[in-house]
Amino acid sequence: MAGSDTIAPAPAPPETVKILIAGGFGVGKTTMVGSVSEIAPLRTEEPLTVAGLAVDDLDGIEEKRATTVALDFGRITIGQDLVLYLFGTPGQQRFWFMWNDLALGALGAVVLIDVRRPKSSFAAVDFFERRGIPFVVGVNGFYGEHPYPAEAVREALALPEDVRVLLCDARERDSCRNVLIALLDQLIAAAIEDGGGGKLTRPPR
Repeated sequence: MAGSDTIAPAPAPPETVKILIAGGFGVGKTTMVGSVSEIAPLRTEEPLTVAGLAVDDLDGIEEKRATTVALDFGRITIGQDLVLYLFGTPGQQRFWFMWNDLALGALGAVVLIDVRRPKSSFAAVDFFERRGIPFVVGVNGFYGEHPYPAEAVREALALPEDVRVLLCDARERDSCRNVLIALLDQLIAAAIEDGGGGKLTRPPR
């Protein structure tokens, strides 16, 4: 019969999930977003200045020449029905007031740790624990080195067993992607435990 051809329904748009990439000053947040993003990342970096030397702790990262002053932004598609929007937080303490705004609507976070300067990320762990935002810890091996196993880092940070700790390299796309997938697995497991059937749901704004 003429006109019997049916038009297939348009595929549902992919679900979008907001993820924060957080941690202390100089731990590799900008590098991670840039390594894993499928689009050219948005960066708000400014050169470090002599005036900032009095407040910026460069111990162990003397080669650092620029810093994020607002956020980094990237995007990565996980499968056909899930897109992650990545927001890298500023690491310097004087910009931490922005974290509350960046955290709005975020389902989870990656806290990057530099084992050369682990104390620089303690505040990030505390931030997400206090707000009940799920997170995983990525132990960024600068120069590809990981002097401590993941469990030693967990013990040093006094993290509960349900928080994943993963060794990673912020320069490597696959390594960063594995950390993000581990976070998604953690979020889905929590949704199943809460009776949500494993469906990712946005927190209240």
